[in-house]
Amino acid sequence: MSSAMSPEQVAAYVDAAAQVLDLPLRPAHRPGVLRYFALAAEMADLINQFDLTVQDEPAPAFVPVSPASAADEAAR
Repeated sequence: MSSAMSPEQVAAYVDAAAQVLDLPLRPAHRPGVLRYFALAAEMADLINQFDLTVQDEPAPAFVPVSPASAADEAAR
């Protein structure tokens, strides 16, 4: 079941969030912000459609290594 936000819900959320965060949103930028937020909401909806079980675990954290460290480790 999809729970995607309607354009009106997206606009209301973006306006409320901008107000709470005291984030000025220029009229020229608003259409792009609304499009991006709607896209992000659609992506989140896809992820939320998967039921997780007790056995599901988060992915391990990625910790980047500097190229010099990796070269040093490879030389050992």
